[in-house]
Amino acid sequence: MTPKIARREAAIVALTALAAVVLSGSTADADEAWYPFPVEVWDPPFDMTSPRTDASYVPLEKASQKWRICVSIPHLKDAHWLAVNYGIADEARRLGVHMDLYEAGGYENLKTQQEQISECVAAGGQGVIISAISLDGLNSLVADLAARNIPVVDLVNGMSSDKLSAKSLVSFQDMGFHAGRYVVDRHADEGRHIRVAWFPGPKGAGWVAAGDRGFRAAFEGKNVEVVATRFGDTGVEAQGKLIEAVLDEGIEIDYVVGTSVTAEAAVKILRKRKLTDRVQIMSYYYSPGVHRAIKRGKIIGAPSDLQAIQGRIAMDQIVRILEGKSYRRHVGPKIQIIDRSNIDAFDTTTTLAPKGFRATFSVN
Repeated sequence: MTPKIARREAAIVALTALAAVVLSGSTADADEAWYPFPVEVWDPPFDMTSPRTDASYVPLEKASQKWRICVSIPHLKDAHWLAVNYGIADEARRLGVHMDLYEAGGYENLKTQQEQISECVAAGGQGVIISAISLDGLNSLVADLAARNIPVVDLVNGMSSDKLSAKSLVSFQDMGFHAGRYVVDRHADEGRHIRVAWFPGPKGAGWVAAGDRGFRAAFEGKNVEVVATRFGDTGVEAQGKLIEAVLDEGIEIDYVVGTSVTAEAAVKILRKRKLTDRVQIMSYYYSPGVHRAIKRGKIIGAPSDLQAIQGRIAMDQIVRILEGKSYRRHVGPKIQIIDRSNIDAFDTTTTLAPKGFRATFSVN
């Protein structure tokens, strides 16, 4: 698949994703200022084990010129990435810069992502924001861009390159840990053994490896055990097949925990198999479908990495770098756990694309 074909196909995929998004509400007007926003800052940067300090993020009011920004994301198969798209595109408009967004069509398409980034830079891109398919797979490209004085911001997924200019992301190890500890806390006073089927996402992605480490760490010395782990792409069909396979093997489980796509698929699969009363569901990140299912009591809860805010921060970082202004090199919004106890007070514009938003590939 060529980059241009992948990009055209993304529009079709995005329309499908839109069906899940248009029902999502918001507790805040999308036109209201999103800042100042509470964040964590890593120092030294680019080391997820570094100490963190709390800060308040305030972006630039406007860019000094119409910079051309390239944005690359893995896909638009689920509403998580549509929310990232929303945050990036809306911030590009607010700052007054030009943005071109490419999606690679899935986590198996590393070469496509590499080609798309190169295509965008060749067309005049002055700065690049990347949500990487692979932790290590884009390092040579990032090094090449750095050698040409083209800054790169690492968004959401994480890259291991030491040539990056900045990172806008949260610790997915923390995301996994928060999800795991939520399950542990539900059974802290019980003596019985709790069994979990775990679906962390596509193998090889940096965020998946981090989420897996954090999730397992939450159970150390506790009465909860991961009895099945299945890695796979975050498409609905792929995750559904993984869940069905675990159930077909007859593995006894009390929880299905995984990506937002996993959790949404599990709602339907468990209902069909009449397992809803026996098996609980949790996502380790957030989506419109997860939001609705928490409200309806079908999913118990999920941490939010506030991905729309991550996108906004990344766009501000790249503009600051291009303009030679001070910037935070490694920053991310503070993770929030959402369940039925606090969902009505949750500002969904931090995490979900607003009603009616359509995938936006270019901002002029």
